[in-house]
Amino acid sequence: MTDRLLSPEDLEAALRAIGAERYHNLHPFHRALHDGKLSKGQVQAWALNRYYYQASIPAKDATLLARLPTAELRREWRRRLIDHDGTEPGTGGVARWLKLTDGLGLDRSYVESLEGLLPGTRFAVEAYVHFVRERSILEAIASSLTELFSPTIISERVSGMLRNYAFVTEETLAYFAPRLTQAPQDSAFALGYVKEHARTVEQQQAVLGALKFKCNVLWSMLDALDYAYVTPARIPPGAFRPADHTAGNAA
Repeated sequence: MTDRLLSPEDLEAALRAIGAERYHNLHPFHRALHDGKLSKGQVQAWALNRYYYQASIPAKDATLLARLPTAELRREWRRRLIDHDGTEPGTGGVARWLKLTDGLGLDRSYVESLEGLLPGTRFAVEAYVHFVRERSILEAIASSLTELFSPTIISERVSGMLRNYAFVTEETLAYFAPRLTQAPQDSAFALGYVKEHARTVEQQQAVLGALKFKCNVLWSMLDALDYAYVTPARIPPGAFRPADHTAGNAA
């Protein structure tokens, strides 16, 4: 953390440096997923657990929306709810993620029930929702800045999975195409807001801490998946158990 006041440009550079060091595209599970080194069951486990994160994003954003002080800010943040929840049943990012789990052969009612979640996934996602609900508006907005780095990971994810997994199709991965335009739009607003409103050393430290926290949330979700389904492959009681799972073995 810096102990001096940064210019807006230096603050942006510090935020981007956090992403370069801590974003979950560096995680071994991410690399294995996109390099074709996972079994179908391990990919299913990733999609099922990630669903809880995707489904919680609009709930997280709604808690922030309720606290925003101006119509301008509320209109901006409301767009995120529409992107994820859609305007009618079957539309929006959450619905597209369910098409992904459908395409991987998972029962939709089972996915939506959340019965197969890893405890680590549940704790990480709920910590993020709690953070956005309880922290300052500035910190809550700053925590969304992982979207600065998402276009790169999305491109890697789509190209790698299509290239390496015969059971994955472009239709299965339809969730990701809209995010290539939505995420940059969202992150541009959030970055501009943070650069304008983080005016003290304490506020800048809080902003940097918020982004580190969010990176830790995403990293810990992959830690949980790696431990349960790759090495040492110890699946907790009640969590999703793939048909091809063999305890103690990677893909």
